[in-house]
Amino acid sequence: MRKTQVLKAIKMQGPDYVPVFFFNKDKDQSDIIQVDIQKHFGGTNKNTSEWGFVWETKDETMGQPIDTVIKDWEQLDSIILPDPYVTDRFEEAEQIIKLNMDKFLVAGLSLTGFTTMTLVAGFENVLEGLYLERENVEKLADMVFGFEEKLIELASAYPFDAVNFADDWGTQNSLIISPKLWREFFKPRYKRQFDLIHEKGMSVIFHCCGNIYDIIPDFIEIGVDVLNLSQPNLFDIEKLGKDYGGKVCFMCPVSYQTTSISGTKEDIYKDVKSLVDNLGSCNGGLLGYIEEYHSVGMSDDNYQSCINAFKEIGRYK
Repeated sequence: MRKTQVLKAIKMQGPDYVPVFFFNKDKDQSDIIQVDIQKHFGGTNKNTSEWGFVWETKDETMGQPIDTVIKDWEQLDSIILPDPYVTDRFEEAEQIIKLNMDKFLVAGLSLTGFTTMTLVAGFENVLEGLYLERENVEKLADMVFGFEEKLIELASAYPFDAVNFADDWGTQNSLIISPKLWREFFKPRYKRQFDLIHEKGMSVIFHCCGNIYDIIPDFIEIGVDVLNLSQPNLFDIEKLGKDYGGKVCFMCPVSYQTTSISGTKEDIYKDVKSLVDNLGSCNGGLLGYIEEYHSVGMSDDNYQSCINAFKEIGRYK
């Protein structure tokens, strides 16, 4: 079963090949199937979050919220929290699960944690509030993280193998906030969520864009099983493998900032070989990730080259 190969890669128990997650196209080829259970893209036009903000799109990317839910901290208590128990939350999941029981099934929380906080209250407001409005930011964090914990509890009643978070912490060079502040404020909240997921017998997948090297050991410490780094071009892959290979399973694409967009077929194959050699050399420890990204310039040829590279190079046996 494909599910078995993914579990072996995560646990570093010698999978037959590098399993691949096809995110938005050709899902029949994917070893991993994700269903989002937090509804950030709902409604008739798929542009409304259950948290109350509406997305504006001018192309085929996810876009940006038109406005925040609250303008200032005095409005915090007026937020109408999403209802985790809405009757249709798992309708799509139930149908998809039935058709994919041989695959590794993931409950996607879509955008999470800090990212959701900034979409509700504003990016600058949240960053400033960590210093100037700590009590209010604590209250907002408890709303967001608490809601996610209720979704995790509900998801555990279904045969999901993992829960996936998406919370971007990095710029091109470093963290958005200081590692010290991150460890003080956010790390304990993530740990509580990850402990809950493990108690329910599921794995933790965490997607994080940007250069987050400073907090990779923290993620490992608090229980991330799969760390999804979407911009491997920001890291020294050889060093990444030496420092953390065998300690966490990485899930990486061919970089969406560089190679998969502007590289040649040879460049793509070279990058995949580096990922396999350095991150997947611990009897597992690597999952491939494929996302069709023509909206930012990926050609059909490069998309297919990414697929072929993982299939041809990502072999253990």
